[in-house]
Amino acid sequence: MEIEKIREILKKEPEDAVDELLVDVKKRYGEIPYIMNFMKDMPELLIPKVIYDNSIMREFKRMDPKTVELISIGVSSALRCEHCLKMHIRIANRLGITKEEIFDAILIGGTLSNASVLAEGTRALDSELSCEEDTGEICDVCDLSID
Repeated sequence: MEIEKIREILKKEPEDAVDELLVDVKKRYGEIPYIMNFMKDMPELLIPKVIYDNSIMREFKRMDPKTVELISIGVSSALRCEHCLKMHIRIANRLGITKEEIFDAILIGGTLSNASVLAEGTRALDSELSCEEDTGEICDVCDLSID
C-alpha cells in the first residue's frame, strides 16, 4: 500500500477508516473475510492488519492476483484452514481461475504438507531411536546406557 494512502487512512476517525477499508476489501474480494468482520469493532487491530494484508495480498506489484490466490489456496490447504481455503476458492472463481488450476494448487499444498509431516516425523524418529546401537556408551540424546 502506498505511504500516502496509509497516511490518509490514519488521519481519519477510526470508525470511518474501518468502514472505508472494509468497503474496499468487499469490492476487491467480493466479500468481507470473517476475521475482518469479527475485528470491525477493534480499529486498533483491524486497521494495521488491513494495511499490512493489502500491502502483500492485494497491492503486490511482482505477482498478479491469480498467482496470489493460487498461493493462498495452496497454503490454506497445507495449513488445513477450511475457512481460508473456501474463501480463496471463491475469490479464485471470481477471478476466472479454473477448477483444474485450483486443484493443482491444492495438490501442491498437500504435497508440501505431507513432506513437512515426514520431515518432522523422521527427524524425531532418528533423534529418539538413534540410541539403539549397542556400543556400551551413554547416549547423548537420552542419557541412558546403550548396552
